[in-house]
Amino acid sequence: MLNTRTSEAAAVVFLLDVDNTLLDNDRFGADLGDTLEQAFGPAGRERYWAIYEELRQQSGFADYLGALQRFRTGLDNDPSLLQMSSYLLDYPFADRLYPHALETVAHLRTLGPTAILSDGDVVFQPRKIQRAGLWAALRGEVLIYLHKQQMLVAMQQRYPAAHYVMVDDKPHVLAAMKQRLGHKLTTVFVRQGHYAADSAGETIDPAADLTIACIGDLRERKLGDFLPSAPVIPLPAN
Repeated sequence: MLNTRTSEAAAVVFLLDVDNTLLDNDRFGADLGDTLEQAFGPAGRERYWAIYEELRQQSGFADYLGALQRFRTGLDNDPSLLQMSSYLLDYPFADRLYPHALETVAHLRTLGPTAILSDGDVVFQPRKIQRAGLWAALRGEVLIYLHKQQMLVAMQQRYPAAHYVMVDDKPHVLAAMKQRLGHKLTTVFVRQGHYAADSAGETIDPAADLTIACIGDLRERKLGDFLPSAPVIPLPAN
């Protein structure tokens, strides 16, 4: 467990994204879309996602509850509208965890202090993490920011360490974090979800230090796999 009440630095802290890293958020989105269409028809589904996308462009994170608030316009007398609240807040996110996600969390915690570092709002994202069983698995070590790559000073104040490892499905976020922390950070790109697929073929600088196919691949990794290699010092000439 991380000790957040002391300034003593850990050797290595592992930081884990949530959406499409530990759980299949694309599957949740598909389920939500199907539920919206059943309740409000194809036009209602398209209208919700248009609102969602507009909010995402404005805020930079997925705001499902905010989109639902705007979506209510003209639907105040529709009984299906209020049922969408419980659908979102009680969605079985534990069923959307990727295979071996909890085992991976448990394994990383044997290597060093481990915490969630996620983007999101302060209601739905914590609820999602709790419903997935991740809050309990991480013993409540959770950080949620609007833009985590811009909050690295705050993250280091909460979890001081000599080195950090960030696991994420978004290579652009990893690159932004690497540009700020440099050799103090090892970036791990997990090829899961639509953001990872959309980045295929792109040149991203700096590239991730490690690339894995799925989150469960980290169960076989040792601590040394995440640490930067020592520089090769040439021997003096005789």
